[in-house]
Amino acid sequence: MVAPQYLRRLFLAAPLAFTIPNSALAQQEPCIGNSAAITGPAAFTGQAIRMGAEIALEEINAKGGVLGKPLRFVQYDDAGTPPRGVDNTRRVALADKCTVILGGYHSTVSVAQVEPVHAIGIPFVGVLAANTQAIENGRNPNYMFRVSAKDKWVARFLVEQAAKVSKTGKIAFFYENTGWGNGAVPDVKAAIAKAGKELVATETFNWSDQDMTAQAIRARDSGADVALFWALDREGNQLVRSMDKVGYKPTIIGAWGIAGNLGELAGPLANGVQVVQTYSFMGDLDPKGQALWQKIQTKYGLKDPSQIKMGSGIANTYDAVHIVAQAIERAGAFDWKKVREALYQVRYEGLVAKYDPAFDSSDPERQDAILPSEYKLTVWSDGKLLPIAQTPYGRTN
Repeated sequence: MVAPQYLRRLFLAAPLAFTIPNSALAQQEPCIGNSAAITGPAAFTGQAIRMGAEIALEEINAKGGVLGKPLRFVQYDDAGTPPRGVDNTRRVALADKCTVILGGYHSTVSVAQVEPVHAIGIPFVGVLAANTQAIENGRNPNYMFRVSAKDKWVARFLVEQAAKVSKTGKIAFFYENTGWGNGAVPDVKAAIAKAGKELVATETFNWSDQDMTAQAIRARDSGADVALFWALDREGNQLVRSMDKVGYKPTIIGAWGIAGNLGELAGPLANGVQVVQTYSFMGDLDPKGQALWQKIQTKYGLKDPSQIKMGSGIANTYDAVHIVAQAIERAGAFDWKKVREALYQVRYEGLVAKYDPAFDSSDPERQDAILPSEYKLTVWSDGKLLPIAQTPYGRTN
C-alpha cells in the first residue's frame, strides 16, 4: 500500500520507506493512545483524560487485561494546536501501534484528526471535544466515535434552558472565532428557531482577546436577558469582566469550555454562570461514582471533589476506556478494523450513562454514545462548579 504524502514523512529516515507494508499496519498493540493539551491554559483537560484512563486501565488490568494482555496508555501533548494533534495521531498509530486513539479537549484538533484517522484506519474515540462535524464527517466507514457531548445536542440543551429563564425571549450568543465556535453557530441558530425564540445578538471574539466591551455593549443594547457562551475559561473570564464593566447582567449559560477554572479566574463574577456537563463529582454520588472518587483521592492525592477540574473529562474517559476494552474483547484481536466494528456491539453500564448500545451503525448521529438525556446543568458558586439544584441558583421549573 502506498502511503499518503503526509504519512511518508514519518519514514523518510529509513530506506525504501515510501511504502508502508500492510503487515506493518496490522500489528497493533494492546495500547490506547491520546493527543491532548498537557501544557498551556487547558492543561487540566489533558490531566483529566489521563486520570480517567489510568484508573479504568488499572481496573481492567487487575482482572487480567484484555485478551490476556495488560492494556497501556500513552499520551502526547498537542497544546491545543491542530498540527501537533495530527502528528500525534500518526505517532500513536504508526510508532506506538496503539489499537485506539482517544481525542482531547480542543475541537480544532479533533476536526484536523479526521483525515489522518481515516487515512491510517485507526479508531478514534473522543472524550471531550464536542464539535458536531468532527464525528458527523460524512465518511463511510466512519472511524470517528465519541463518548462526550455533541455541540448539536448541547445547543438544543442550552437553548431549552435559556427559554425557561428568559423573560423577553431575546437571547445573545457569544462564540470564539475557531472551528469549535464557528461550528456551533448553525447548531445554535437551528435550536433557537425550533424553540421559537429570537437571537438578537451574535458576537464573536478571538483567543486571548483582553477586552470584549464592544460585544457586551451590543448584546446589552439588544435587550437580550440571556447570554449563551461558547468560550473557554480564559476568554469567558474576559467576557464576564467586560459585561460587568458596562453593567450588563444577563443569565449566562455556557458550553463546557467554561467548566474548568472560570471560578478561579473570574472570582465572584463567575457566580451564577451555568454550564452543561455530562458528569459531576460534586454532591451525592451513586456507588460507582463514589468508588471512582475514592480511587482518585488515593491515586492523585485530592482531598475534595472541588479540586477536580473538568470532571466530565475524567468520567467520559473512564467510560470510554471500558467501552474500548469490551470492543477489543468482542473483536478477539487488537485489530483496527475489527475493533471499529465491535464498538457497535458494546453494551456497558457506565458511570455517565447506560450504553445500550454504545454506538449504532444504522444512525449517523449515533457515533456519539452520550445522549442529551444524560446532560446536566451545573453552576459556578463561590469558586465551585456544583449541580444547580444544590445551590441558591437552583429552581423548580
